[in-house]
Amino acid sequence: MSIVDREAANLFHTYKRIPLEIERGEGVYLYAKGGARYLDLFGGLAVNALGYGNPRVLRAIEEQSRKYIHLSNYFLQEPQIALAEMLIAHSGYKKVFFTNSGTESIEGTIKLARKWGATNGKQDLIAFSNAFHGRTMGALSLMDKEKYREGYGPFLPHCSTVGFNDVGALKRSVNAQTAAVLLEFIQGEGGIYPVSNEFAKELDSLRKQFGFLIIADEIQGGLGRTGKFFGFQHFNVQPDIVAIAKPLGGGLPVGAFLGNEKVAETLQPGVHGTTFGGNPVACAAGIAVLDQIVNGGLMANAAAMGELFKTGLEALKSEFPSIIKEVRVFGLMIGVELFRDGEAIVNALRNRGVLLNCTNANVLRFLPPLIIREPEIREGLDQLREVLRAM
Repeated sequence: MSIVDREAANLFHTYKRIPLEIERGEGVYLYAKGGARYLDLFGGLAVNALGYGNPRVLRAIEEQSRKYIHLSNYFLQEPQIALAEMLIAHSGYKKVFFTNSGTESIEGTIKLARKWGATNGKQDLIAFSNAFHGRTMGALSLMDKEKYREGYGPFLPHCSTVGFNDVGALKRSVNAQTAAVLLEFIQGEGGIYPVSNEFAKELDSLRKQFGFLIIADEIQGGLGRTGKFFGFQHFNVQPDIVAIAKPLGGGLPVGAFLGNEKVAETLQPGVHGTTFGGNPVACAAGIAVLDQIVNGGLMANAAAMGELFKTGLEALKSEFPSIIKEVRVFGLMIGVELFRDGEAIVNALRNRGVLLNCTNANVLRFLPPLIIREPEIREGLDQLREVLRAM
């Protein structure tokens, strides 16, 4: 019985699987059963920031797992505290709560905003069209795409979505009852669409007027991917709460949300919790990940390699103007919008040894490991050129 048949027989059919059986990873490459090598521009959907087999991450996992793999959160745990100290030092926020995943981080920010709002006479939550915040009920309540929401209602009350980058709709939607506004400053799943400077400026102005919280979903764009620690740092807005996850654990499941002084004392003992959030092995890995991103030059590398990608992709846009509509680059968070469906290009690239993702039907999404260098970028761009020529 093949692995494809075994998967079909035993798992809920929720994923459209890539027809590869991966045996191992090394650096920016994955190796399938049989030995075929693939350049990974997919990056585990922004999780594998350090690629595969990073020695410091492996060492941290091994050393911590020999001490203890899990303790109840009733116990003080050095890896948790050390990782929280690093996050606070590099972000400027006041408090951290560790979660298991990005969507749990979003759930936590919803609870934090509602708890804060309850003492400030506010309860409404607002998010934006085309966003993706996860698949739990709270996240779905703040999204508008029917393919994610269909069949799951009713959703949380006092939650709404308005048009992304629609300044007029934003002004009409917020008021004294607004507790928080949640957004991806750079929409990932939606196609690498950034917030406009006008929209960001108006959002900040309205916060001053009505006193609501701004929540930044930095699950995909945070922790160095865009060449800055957070994606929102490309815009002149400082959120009150930030949700993070994907690259934090080096591939192990861990996320977090961070809050400023305004919400620092909102959560008290017993009002929120998690069994596995802040797992000590994942936090130990996270310490190794963050140190390399910030102090090992990977954030700067993301910015520099993003410029190389941008130059190459803009050249392809000029060469194939009937196929490529727009190139959007924020470090190593890159979207190439097409005039056609992108699945055929993704499949053709895979046949040529390059793994890439297509999102929003017609956007090629590049989320390579932050360790990628010029030779690998040239390899990926050369293969993409050959695929486009064949079309």
